[in-house]
Amino acid sequence: MSQERFSTLLSSPTSPPRGASQYVIGADIGGTSLRLALADGSGTILGRWSASTTGIRDAALVLRRMRNGVDALLQDASLLPESLCAIAAGAPGVTDVDKGIVIATSYLMGWRDVPLREMLEAEFGVPAFIDNDVNLAALGEMKAGLAQGETDFVFLAIGTGIGAGIVVKSEIHRGSSWTAGEIGYMLVPGTSEVPVTLGEPGALESLVGGEGIKQLWQGRWNPDDTPLPRDVTATQIFDHALEGNSLAQEILQLVARTLAYAIYNISLILNSPLFVLGGGVGIHPALGNATRQVLDGREARVQPRLICSALGADAQLIGAIFLGLQMVTKQVDLADG
Repeated sequence: MSQERFSTLLSSPTSPPRGASQYVIGADIGGTSLRLALADGSGTILGRWSASTTGIRDAALVLRRMRNGVDALLQDASLLPESLCAIAAGAPGVTDVDKGIVIATSYLMGWRDVPLREMLEAEFGVPAFIDNDVNLAALGEMKAGLAQGETDFVFLAIGTGIGAGIVVKSEIHRGSSWTAGEIGYMLVPGTSEVPVTLGEPGALESLVGGEGIKQLWQGRWNPDDTPLPRDVTATQIFDHALEGNSLAQEILQLVARTLAYAIYNISLILNSPLFVLGGGVGIHPALGNATRQVLDGREARVQPRLICSALGADAQLIGAIFLGLQMVTKQVDLADG
């Protein structure tokens, strides 16, 4: 999506904060990467920055990298640190939005009860807002993606694992203990029934998440049956399925059927008319097409539309930028009122 298009979509519902600097940082914190974007008060992205977080479990070290990234973005845009009015960040896990605490992240990060909002505000000296990264992706889709105008939909982020951002009546539904959308823990027949704690891979994740798909391949791989290597990624497996590899096609069908059943069951509970596939694995066309074929065989009255995100990896960042601008505007309005 072009900067001009994003600016128009975002500036419509969000006015620039009055009497304040008009720049915000959106952050997408992941177990393997950290991505930042600097935007002005209309939502136009002025710069991007990214770094690896692979192997980093200490929140303070992640914050140090964020400091480096923010400084670089401001310098590139010829802005002073006091130009910032807010920072909004998404983390991959259960997040208490009210208290600003990341209760538990994925096993790649291993965070437990991290006071991320407090840490961000202490580091950058501006209001900070945090949420689950998939919730922010759903917000991005609702404001600047294919879910514009939709009051009820579910965003499914499929990357290393899988999570859902649930929108009900134009509001993110987080649940009473902030675990709404943690669908990676859904029980699936044929998978391990050993209880897992938050932050560890769940049953649905073991079949539909990128790491689970890779393990499926490795568990069935035999050099006598396929010329393809044992060490391939989920998206490479889907690529090989399109090229006609029988083992890859077998795994694609298993993943698509499992995902379709999960979507169908969620739609029975929420009656959501739209599901948006996102994440590096979720946007692969082979997965979307195979999943639609399975859904087409189910009851039409509860069959939702299934589309792939047009924002791609930008969904989280756009959602974070919108959250930052939205919350600062609310604070200004309260101060004026």
